[in-house]
Amino acid sequence: MKKSVQKKKQSNSGKGGGASSSSSSSSPSKKRKRSTKVVGGGKTPLQRLVLHEKGKRKNTASLEDLGYTDVHEVAEMKEKAVIDKIEQEIFRAALSILSGKSVTYSFPSRQNKNQTYITELNRLVLSVKDLKNRHFAHTSETRKTAIMTRVLDIVYHVLKKGIHVTKRDMFYSDVNLFKDQRDSDTMLDDVAVMLGCTRSSLNVVASEKGVVIGNLKFEEAGDQIDCTKMGVGAKGIPPHIDKVKNITSEAEFILLVEKDAAFMRLAEDRFYNEYKCIIITAKGQPDIASRMFLRRLKEELKIPVLALVDSDPYGLKILSVYMSGSKNMSYDSASLTTPDIKWLGVLPTDLDKYNIPKECRIPMTDSDIKTCKELLDEAFVQQNPEWVKQLKHMMKSQEKAEIQALSSFGFQYLTKKYLPRKINEGDWV
Repeated sequence: MKKSVQKKKQSNSGKGGGASSSSSSSSPSKKRKRSTKVVGGGKTPLQRLVLHEKGKRKNTASLEDLGYTDVHEVAEMKEKAVIDKIEQEIFRAALSILSGKSVTYSFPSRQNKNQTYITELNRLVLSVKDLKNRHFAHTSETRKTAIMTRVLDIVYHVLKKGIHVTKRDMFYSDVNLFKDQRDSDTMLDDVAVMLGCTRSSLNVVASEKGVVIGNLKFEEAGDQIDCTKMGVGAKGIPPHIDKVKNITSEAEFILLVEKDAAFMRLAEDRFYNEYKCIIITAKGQPDIASRMFLRRLKEELKIPVLALVDSDPYGLKILSVYMSGSKNMSYDSASLTTPDIKWLGVLPTDLDKYNIPKECRIPMTDSDIKTCKELLDEAFVQQNPEWVKQLKHMMKSQEKAEIQALSSFGFQYLTKKYLPRKINEGDWV
């Protein structure tokens, strides 16, 4: 994305050896003892990364501080503040009707052309250059305006009752009007943009999707949660992140995993005991709760995040959503993004480095190549030279591989060999 925003002033911001199938079933004879305490020199790459993360100062600069004047960013709001905003919008609509005019809602368009990447903050934001005016009197907008009014009505009553509902609940509250949940979901985002609040402030949440396990304790709606005592299962990431309090952990890092299958292997092998960590997955494309939860952990615990995704363009797109935000939710990127995640694997260069068998490598399709080229054009990727290097390697080899390709050396190769070596060598991007 090459689009830029108007600024009122110039900002001053300015490893080797392949894998062997004979070692696939072997496991360490002694349990590795690890500690976050570092004394003297000789620090491991992970220890250096942890110290760097602890020493980083939080970037508190706002878009206004950086000189950006034509962007729209929402904020977390209390229930009373959102209720007041909705009442103001309905009052304006009523006055418009009484004066003989059409009901009209105005807000920044969420189309791709109205979004831009802010280098200093390493995330996407929404511009105000292209405003959307939704008129009830316009034939093409009548139904959309009616849906938007109904969503405002539902959200208002949910907030007045002080409860949360799912997006599915909202859809079924007026299924004859909405007809398709995508229509009500889209309008919910438009309402958040118009009111200037985060979508979580509307008290309409997605169904539970992401899960977490490992060295983590927190309080959820008054209940004490210990993520080390989940057996080989996991704790669902709460859709109501505002109810999560008192987060504590002795973890050295957070391991973000793209797929549920890899997460299950890590959970069953209790990888979080071998390497003190918190393991999270959103089982593919991340939902809002998982993105918010990851950001909370990173900010409050001040520990690095290492990511394990498929070695293909779609794995990288998923990782970029965690890091710089999605185009659909660019208006709320401040509360949803976690910049500076380290791409641990599976790197395109790992396919040769770890001697991944040819039968486990998948030829890239025309769609894969197109997506790869699109990623290389993204401003976010262009700011990360190592990402460019890895994507170009993928383009040259025209091969991709899933995390499960590592299972060709044994089902526990991921937890017993691959990840320990990657972490000990500091082999991340």
